[in-house]
Amino acid sequence: MDIYRTNHTNAPIFVFIHGGTWRYDTARGYAYAAETFVGAGAHYVAVDFASVTDVGGDLGVLAMQVRKAIGWVYRNAASFGGDPDRLYIGGHSSGGHLCAVALITEWQKGFGLPADIIKGGLCMSGMYEMEPGRLSWRRGYIKFADEIADNMSPQRHVERLGAPVVATYGSLETPEFRRQGRDFAATVKAAGKPVELIEATNYHHQEMEETLGNPYGPNGRAALALMGIGAA
Repeated sequence: MDIYRTNHTNAPIFVFIHGGTWRYDTARGYAYAAETFVGAGAHYVAVDFASVTDVGGDLGVLAMQVRKAIGWVYRNAASFGGDPDRLYIGGHSSGGHLCAVALITEWQKGFGLPADIIKGGLCMSGMYEMEPGRLSWRRGYIKFADEIADNMSPQRHVERLGAPVVATYGSLETPEFRRQGRDFAATVKAAGKPVELIEATNYHHQEMEETLGNPYGPNGRAALALMGIGAA
């Protein structure tokens, strides 16, 4: 993981999970978003994980790597001036999916950590129900066995959510990304959990990702609001 530190002490932390169809990109490519957070007085942590094609198509391996990274950040926050009690996460596209998976994690049962280590999650242009993926070309490189599809479908397990969720998507994204965002937010709301849905007008999929690097863009603004801090 790459840690971008703010000058503030005991500062909140935002952990970012990048997209790339679970196959491409690295944390280093998302350094640009650090300015949004560092300038506002928060640490920004971009995490890496394996390509799903290198682990036999098992999304569960990627989810575990992301969970372990979040757990490490929580345990070691003080080493870089972070406040473990103000830990937030976000992800875009396939990273938005992994963000939602992290949000439904049973931290106490699986990792011996407090159940509420995550204080909020920003799920950007993600997929939260895996059944459509099983019917798409993605089944060519992802192993969509029944158990994996169930475990990796956060929308089916919203009762485990312990933190507020913000779901965002662009109005110019493909219909499936828009539908997934709306359906996920509706399911979370129906479960009585705190959720906010944001449709960013006139933004495409990749443009939505880029707005995390702008404190006044749809995702940058949403992230800072979720954390309860203002732009620099």
